[in-house]
Amino acid sequence: MKLALVGKGGVGKTTLVAALAKRLAVLEQPVVAVDADPDGNLASALGVPEDAVPEPIAHMRDLILQRTGAEDRGAGLMFKLNPKVDDLPDRFSVDTGGIKLLVLGTVESGGKGCMCPEGALLKALMQHLLLRLDDHVILDMEAGLEHMGRASATGVDAMITVVEPGMRSVQTATRIQKLAREIGIKSAFVVANKITEGYELDTLKRALSGQLVIGMLPYHAELARADLEGRPVDINDRILAEAVNRIAETLEQRLDNQHITAG
Repeated sequence: MKLALVGKGGVGKTTLVAALAKRLAVLEQPVVAVDADPDGNLASALGVPEDAVPEPIAHMRDLILQRTGAEDRGAGLMFKLNPKVDDLPDRFSVDTGGIKLLVLGTVESGGKGCMCPEGALLKALMQHLLLRLDDHVILDMEAGLEHMGRASATGVDAMITVVEPGMRSVQTATRIQKLAREIGIKSAFVVANKITEGYELDTLKRALSGQLVIGMLPYHAELARADLEGRPVDINDRILAEAVNRIAETLEQRLDNQHITAG
Protein backbone atom coordinates (compact mmCIF):
# COMPACT_ATOMS: atom_id res chain seq x y z
CA MET A 1 0.00 0.00 0.00
CA LYS A 2 0.98 3.59 -0.64
CA LEU A 3 -0.70 5.85 1.92
CA ALA A 4 -0.57 9.61 2.50
CA LEU A 5 -1.69 10.81 5.92
CA VAL A 6 -2.56 14.48 6.31
CA GLY A 7 -4.20 16.85 8.77
CA LYS A 8 -3.64 20.02 10.68
CA GLY A 9 -0.92 20.16 13.32
CA GLY A 10 -1.61 18.43 16.60
CA VAL A 11 -4.40 16.08 15.48
CA GLY A 12 -2.32 12.93 16.01
CA LYS A 13 -1.42 12.24 12.39
CA THR A 14 2.18 11.27 13.19
CA THR A 15 1.00 8.88 15.91
CA LEU A 16 -1.19 7.05 13.40
CA VAL A 17 1.61 6.96 10.79
CA ALA A 18 3.98 5.41 13.33
CA ALA A 19 1.38 2.91 14.52
CA LEU A 20 0.49 1.77 10.98
CA ALA A 21 4.17 1.42 10.07
CA LYS A 22 4.90 -0.57 13.23
CA ARG A 23 1.94 -2.84 12.54
CA LEU A 24 3.34 -3.66 9.11
CA ALA A 25 6.81 -4.24 10.58
CA VAL A 26 5.36 -6.66 13.15
CA LEU A 27 3.77 -8.51 10.22
CA GLU A 28 7.28 -8.63 8.68
CA GLN A 29 6.23 -6.58 5.67
CA PRO A 30 8.75 -4.08 4.22
CA VAL A 31 7.68 -0.52 4.95
CA VAL A 32 9.14 2.93 4.38
CA ALA A 33 7.87 5.70 6.67
CA VAL A 34 8.43 9.12 5.10
CA ASP A 35 8.47 12.32 7.13
CA ALA A 36 7.27 14.89 4.59
CA ASP A 37 5.98 17.39 7.15
CA PRO A 38 8.20 20.49 7.59
CA ASP A 39 7.38 20.41 11.31
CA GLY A 40 7.67 16.64 11.43
CA ASN A 41 8.63 14.50 14.41
CA LEU A 42 8.07 11.03 12.97
CA ALA A 43 11.54 9.93 14.11
CA SER A 44 10.59 10.49 17.75
CA ALA A 45 7.29 8.63 17.32
CA LEU A 46 9.20 5.66 15.85
CA GLY A 47 11.81 5.70 18.62
CA VAL A 48 14.81 6.87 16.57
CA PRO A 49 17.41 8.53 18.85
CA GLU A 50 17.93 12.21 18.11
CA ASP A 51 21.56 11.70 17.06
CA ALA A 52 20.49 9.02 14.54
CA VAL A 53 17.75 10.98 12.74
CA PRO A 54 18.55 11.20 9.00
CA GLU A 55 19.32 14.62 7.57
CA PRO A 56 16.37 15.97 5.53
CA ILE A 57 16.93 15.43 1.80
CA ALA A 58 15.86 19.03 1.11
CA HIS A 59 18.82 20.28 3.18
CA MET A 60 21.45 18.32 1.23
CA ARG A 61 22.55 21.22 -0.96
CA ASP A 62 25.52 19.50 -2.59
CA LEU A 63 23.45 16.42 -3.44
CA ILE A 64 20.65 18.56 -4.89
CA LEU A 65 23.03 20.54 -7.09
CA GLN A 66 24.78 17.38 -8.26
CA ARG A 67 21.59 15.48 -9.14
CA THR A 68 19.75 18.39 -10.77
CA GLY A 69 22.76 19.87 -12.53
CA ALA A 70 21.97 23.31 -11.12
CA GLU A 71 24.57 25.90 -10.20
CA ASP A 72 24.61 27.43 -6.74
CA ARG A 73 24.40 31.03 -7.86
CA GLY A 74 22.16 33.67 -9.36
CA ALA A 75 18.56 33.59 -10.50
CA GLY A 76 16.93 31.93 -13.48
CA LEU A 77 18.59 28.60 -12.78
CA MET A 78 18.38 25.79 -15.30
CA PHE A 79 18.13 22.31 -13.81
CA LYS A 80 16.88 18.78 -14.48
CA LEU A 81 13.24 18.14 -13.65
CA ASN A 82 13.81 14.35 -13.52
CA PRO A 83 17.01 13.85 -11.50
CA LYS A 84 18.26 10.39 -10.51
CA VAL A 85 16.74 9.47 -7.14
CA ASP A 86 16.37 5.66 -7.08
CA ASP A 87 19.35 5.19 -4.74
CA LEU A 88 18.30 7.82 -2.20
CA PRO A 89 15.84 5.80 -0.06
CA ASP A 90 18.50 3.19 0.80
CA ARG A 91 21.35 5.70 1.15
CA PHE A 92 19.61 8.21 3.39
CA SER A 93 17.10 6.23 5.45
CA VAL A 94 17.65 4.74 8.87
CA ASP A 95 16.24 1.36 9.91
CA THR A 96 14.24 1.27 13.13
CA GLY A 97 12.55 -1.98 14.13
CA GLY A 98 12.12 -3.11 10.53
CA ILE A 99 10.90 0.30 9.34
CA LYS A 100 12.95 2.49 7.02
CA LEU A 101 12.62 6.14 8.03
CA LEU A 102 13.28 8.74 5.33
CA VAL A 103 13.09 12.47 6.08
CA LEU A 104 12.27 14.74 3.12
CA GLY A 105 12.27 18.17 4.73
CA THR A 106 10.88 21.17 2.88
CA VAL A 107 11.93 23.97 0.53
CA GLU A 108 12.75 26.81 2.90
CA SER A 109 13.61 29.73 0.62
CA GLY A 110 10.69 32.14 0.48
CA GLY A 111 9.02 32.59 -2.88
CA LYS A 112 10.60 29.57 -4.54
CA GLY A 113 7.59 27.30 -4.41
CA CYS A 114 8.36 24.08 -6.25
CA MET A 115 10.08 25.60 -9.29
CA CYS A 116 13.56 25.14 -7.86
CA PRO A 117 16.20 22.38 -7.71
CA GLU A 118 15.12 21.34 -4.21
CA GLY A 119 11.49 21.04 -5.29
CA ALA A 120 12.43 19.10 -8.42
CA LEU A 121 14.42 16.55 -6.42
CA LEU A 122 11.72 16.12 -3.77
CA LYS A 123 8.97 15.60 -6.35
CA ALA A 124 11.09 13.11 -8.29
CA LEU A 125 11.82 11.24 -5.08
CA MET A 126 8.12 11.22 -4.18
CA GLN A 127 7.25 9.76 -7.58
CA HIS A 128 9.90 7.06 -7.14
CA LEU A 129 8.58 6.12 -3.68
CA LEU A 130 4.97 5.92 -4.85
CA LEU A 131 5.28 4.59 -8.38
CA ARG A 132 8.38 2.39 -8.44
CA LEU A 133 9.22 1.16 -4.94
CA ASP A 134 7.81 -2.27 -4.05
CA ASP A 135 7.69 -1.63 -0.28
CA HIS A 136 4.69 -0.27 1.58
CA VAL A 137 5.09 3.51 1.82
CA ILE A 138 3.38 5.66 4.46
CA LEU A 139 3.76 9.42 4.07
CA ASP A 140 3.45 11.77 7.03
CA MET A 141 2.37 14.87 5.08
CA GLU A 142 1.64 18.46 5.92
CA ALA A 143 -1.92 19.64 5.32
CA GLY A 144 -1.02 21.41 2.08
CA LEU A 145 0.21 18.28 0.22
CA GLU A 146 3.24 20.40 -0.70
CA HIS A 147 5.43 17.63 -2.12
CA MET A 148 2.73 15.83 -4.05
CA GLY A 149 2.05 16.70 -7.67
CA ARG A 150 -0.33 15.08 -10.13
CA ALA A 151 2.20 12.48 -11.26
CA SER A 152 2.97 11.15 -7.79
CA ALA A 153 -0.70 11.34 -6.74
CA THR A 154 -1.47 8.52 -9.20
CA GLY A 155 0.62 6.20 -7.02
CA VAL A 156 -1.32 6.88 -3.81
CA ASP A 157 -3.73 4.08 -2.93
CA ALA A 158 -5.42 6.22 -0.29
CA MET A 159 -5.15 9.55 1.43
CA ILE A 160 -6.23 9.59 5.08
CA THR A 161 -7.07 12.83 6.83
CA VAL A 162 -6.81 12.68 10.62
CA VAL A 163 -9.26 14.91 12.47
CA GLU A 164 -9.90 15.68 16.11
CA PRO A 165 -13.09 17.02 17.71
CA GLY A 166 -13.18 20.67 16.63
CA MET A 167 -14.35 22.72 13.68
CA ARG A 168 -10.87 23.95 12.71
CA SER A 169 -9.81 20.36 12.20
CA VAL A 170 -12.95 19.70 10.12
CA GLN A 171 -12.33 22.81 8.00
CA THR A 172 -8.77 21.67 7.32
CA ALA A 173 -10.06 18.22 6.33
CA THR A 174 -12.52 19.78 3.88
CA ARG A 175 -9.76 21.84 2.24
CA ILE A 176 -7.54 18.76 2.01
CA GLN A 177 -10.30 16.76 0.32
CA LYS A 178 -10.62 19.51 -2.30
CA LEU A 179 -6.85 19.53 -2.90
CA ALA A 180 -6.84 15.73 -3.20
CA ARG A 181 -9.52 15.79 -5.90
CA GLU A 182 -7.66 18.53 -7.79
CA ILE A 183 -4.46 16.50 -8.04
CA GLY A 184 -6.21 13.23 -8.86
CA ILE A 185 -6.29 11.24 -5.61
CA LYS A 186 -9.40 9.07 -5.93
CA SER A 187 -9.54 7.32 -2.53
CA ALA A 188 -9.79 9.75 0.37
CA PHE A 189 -10.82 8.71 3.87
CA VAL A 190 -10.97 10.18 7.38
CA VAL A 191 -9.86 8.83 10.74
CA ALA A 192 -11.18 10.52 13.87
CA ASN A 193 -8.76 10.84 16.78
CA LYS A 194 -8.98 11.74 20.49
CA ILE A 195 -12.60 10.63 20.70
CA THR A 196 -13.93 10.44 24.26
CA GLU A 197 -17.61 9.67 23.59
CA GLY A 198 -19.97 8.66 20.81
CA TYR A 199 -21.47 12.15 20.62
CA GLU A 200 -18.14 13.56 19.40
CA LEU A 201 -17.83 10.98 16.63
CA ASP A 202 -21.43 11.50 15.48
CA THR A 203 -20.97 15.28 15.45
CA LEU A 204 -17.74 14.97 13.48
CA LYS A 205 -19.36 12.73 10.88
CA ARG A 206 -22.17 15.24 10.36
CA ALA A 207 -19.72 18.15 10.10
CA LEU A 208 -17.56 16.27 7.57
CA SER A 209 -20.49 16.32 5.11
CA GLY A 210 -20.23 12.89 3.56
CA GLN A 211 -16.47 12.37 3.85
CA LEU A 212 -15.93 8.68 4.59
CA VAL A 213 -14.81 7.98 8.17
CA ILE A 214 -13.12 4.57 8.22
CA GLY A 215 -12.28 4.43 11.92
CA MET A 216 -11.39 6.23 15.08
CA LEU A 217 -8.79 6.33 17.81
CA PRO A 218 -10.22 6.88 21.29
CA TYR A 219 -8.66 9.44 23.60
CA HIS A 220 -6.01 7.47 25.50
CA ALA A 221 -4.32 9.02 28.51
CA GLU A 222 -1.23 6.80 28.23
CA LEU A 223 -0.76 7.77 24.59
CA ALA A 224 -1.04 11.46 25.48
CA ARG A 225 1.45 11.00 28.33
CA ALA A 226 3.94 9.21 26.06
CA ASP A 227 3.69 12.06 23.54
CA LEU A 228 4.24 14.64 26.28
CA GLU A 229 7.32 12.76 27.50
CA GLY A 230 8.71 12.19 24.01
CA ARG A 231 8.38 8.41 24.15
CA PRO A 232 7.79 6.42 20.94
CA VAL A 233 4.42 5.03 19.95
CA ASP A 234 3.90 1.62 21.59
CA ILE A 235 2.09 -0.70 19.18
CA ASN A 236 1.88 -3.28 21.99
CA ASP A 237 -0.48 -1.00 23.87
CA ARG A 238 -3.78 -2.90 23.75
CA ILE A 239 -6.10 0.06 23.19
CA LEU A 240 -3.94 1.53 20.43
CA ALA A 241 -3.28 -1.83 18.78
CA GLU A 242 -6.96 -2.77 18.63
CA ALA A 243 -7.96 0.60 17.16
CA VAL A 244 -5.16 0.59 14.57
CA ASN A 245 -5.92 -3.01 13.55
CA ARG A 246 -9.57 -2.08 12.95
CA ILE A 247 -8.57 0.96 10.88
CA ALA A 248 -6.03 -1.01 8.83
CA GLU A 249 -8.43 -3.90 8.18
CA THR A 250 -11.22 -1.52 7.11
CA LEU A 251 -8.83 0.33 4.83
CA GLU A 252 -7.56 -2.89 3.25
CA GLN A 253 -11.10 -4.14 2.65
CA ARG A 254 -12.16 -0.88 0.99
CA LEU A 255 -9.09 -0.80 -1.23
CA ASP A 256 -9.59 -4.45 -2.20
CA ASN A 257 -13.21 -3.73 -3.12
CA GLN A 258 -12.17 -0.72 -5.19
CA HIS A 259 -9.58 -2.79 -7.06
CA ILE A 260 -12.18 -5.48 -7.78
CA THR A 261 -14.66 -2.84 -9.02
CA ALA A 262 -12.01 -1.19 -11.17
CA GLY A 263 -11.01 -4.55 -12.60
